[in-house]
Amino acid sequence: MIKFYFNHAPNPVKVALMLEETGLPYEPMPVDTRKGEQFAPDFLALNPNAKVPVIVDGEATVFDSNAILLYLAQKSGRFLPPDTPAARGAMLSWLMFVACGVGPFSGQFVHFRNFAPEPKAYAVNRYGVEARRHYGILDDRLATRPFMLGDSYSLVDMAVWGWARLVPFVLGDGAFDTLPHLKRLVDEIDQRPAAQRLARLRDTYKFKTETDEEARRFLFPQNAFLKEQAS
Repeated sequence: MIKFYFNHAPNPVKVALMLEETGLPYEPMPVDTRKGEQFAPDFLALNPNAKVPVIVDGEATVFDSNAILLYLAQKSGRFLPPDTPAARGAMLSWLMFVACGVGPFSGQFVHFRNFAPEPKAYAVNRYGVEARRHYGILDDRLATRPFMLGDSYSLVDMAVWGWARLVPFVLGDGAFDTLPHLKRLVDEIDQRPAAQRLARLRDTYKFKTETDEEARRFLFPQNAFLKEQAS
């Protein structure tokens, strides 16, 4: 039984989708990051970076959502491209594009726009422009093929879906109007039985939603460091 450490943020949700798609048995292990549970010693022993998701599969511990997607795809033998150099190269390139581009720039844009102290105009502009550019690249890719790697649904589409389903929140209302091909992919994945089964996780496991002073201390510990430096 795979132990799946998660909350309802984009990166854990795409791993939850993969688990549901493969049918691999798993035990949900909720980690409430607004309460600081990611800093518990037992969790840090699994991921020293203090972030979800993490899976524990027997002797294997895997953290980082895209690494987990690849691990689960290889374990199940599903949602992988053909075993050719060209197909593997495309898979790894687009998977890392999501890991190093789409996710970080989306997260930083939301952070600086909604949570960072002033001054922040430069950061909001930089990360906003880059987030929009990354989603535009995905949209261009999907303009010429049904899925990210061609004709077949794969782990890369799951990685994209984890963040792209939140485009209206990240980029603002109406953002999907300029990303029709990406919106089409998100809608198709939303209708898959595996994606619809994720409602069970949302309904069963509730996490703190308030970004109060306690949550800010755990989510943005660097701000406490700034306060200490200023005092």
